Amino acid sequence: MDFPKWIQLSLAAFTLLYAVEALAQPDDLVPRLQAGGHVLMLRHALAPGTGDPSGFRLGDCRTQRNLNDRGRDQARGIGAWLHAQGVSRARVFSSQWCRCLETAALLDLGPVTPLPALNSFFERPQERELRLAALRDFIARQPLDGELIILVTHYVTIAGLTGEGVSSGEAIVLTLTEGNPPGMVGRLNFTPE
Repeated sequence: MDFPKWIQLSLAAFTLLYAVEALAQPDDLVPRLQAGGHVLMLRHALAPGTGDPSGFRLGDCRTQRNLNDRGRDQARGIGAWLHAQGVSRARVFSSQWCRCLETAALLDLGPVTPLPALNSFFERPQERELRLAALRDFIARQPLDGELIILVTHYVTIAGLTGEGVSSGEAIVLTLTEGNPPGMVGRLNFTPE
């Protein structure tokens, strides 16, 4: 995609900010992102507020808490950082919530496939175990040597699967191993200061 020069320079500065933060994490995660058999489980970019407004309807973004301009910039910056690390394509799956779908699309790493197992259960705690079981099953069926899988989802989903809390735009890197649950190998923090 060709952007005007001022946007390219802004993205480059934004990318540098996030790259420094990401590379400061333990372990060198970049080779893992480039290799097969890994999952980047990403919390959607910045969307002001908590939960969803009353009257929430799946598929109607007007009824949901959505990304703001800063969140859109954050999502583009995450995608630009991944591109700069040599990740130009990934298998991208997203919660059906608009803030997740928009984050996933703005990464610009390939088509986005909605995956109900990634949907939030924040205001539907009775769905927690059903969603997490479906997500574990989905992950267990992924090829160990396939390209990077990106799962764009919510705080509760990431915490439920990994036991780790994350900020908006923060990710957990998982490795796939045959016959075992995915193992956490690190985290990337793309949260602006």
